[in-house]
Amino acid sequence: MNELKFTATAKSASPAKTIVEARGFKIIIDEPDTLGGTNHGANPVEYLLGALAGCLNIVGHLIAIELGFTLRGLELELEGDLNTNKLFGTSSENRAGYSEVRVKITPDADADKELLDKWLAIVNDRCPVSDNISNPTPVSITLA
Repeated sequence: MNELKFTATAKSASPAKTIVEARGFKIIIDEPDTLGGTNHGANPVEYLLGALAGCLNIVGHLIAIELGFTLRGLELELEGDLNTNKLFGTSSENRAGYSEVRVKITPDADADKELLDKWLAIVNDRCPVSDNISNPTPVSITLA
């Protein structure tokens, strides 16, 4: 298995709310009331943190199996710093996305610190979402 293609479709339900469908699942993306939404779902940058957490969980368990230790579970704390000036058009100097994302992972595992350090380095290297966030990914947006 070399390359998989993932797809999603989306429709706006309001200026701040989007309904996304992927593999038959509906994902509601919305802003909180304070940002003009109806608070029916996480917002796009919160979903990005959630996607990173999900990917780190999956890859973390996969790598633990490869390294031969038991990983009973993970707790992940994620936070990102977002300057909204570009988003809201008050400045064009800073980037629109997160300037930094920090993740704290607490594994419940039967491994020593040396093995967990090795595990974490491999997880960080092989997590597709972390890779997409950390490296430039070409994005082509066109009109239909």
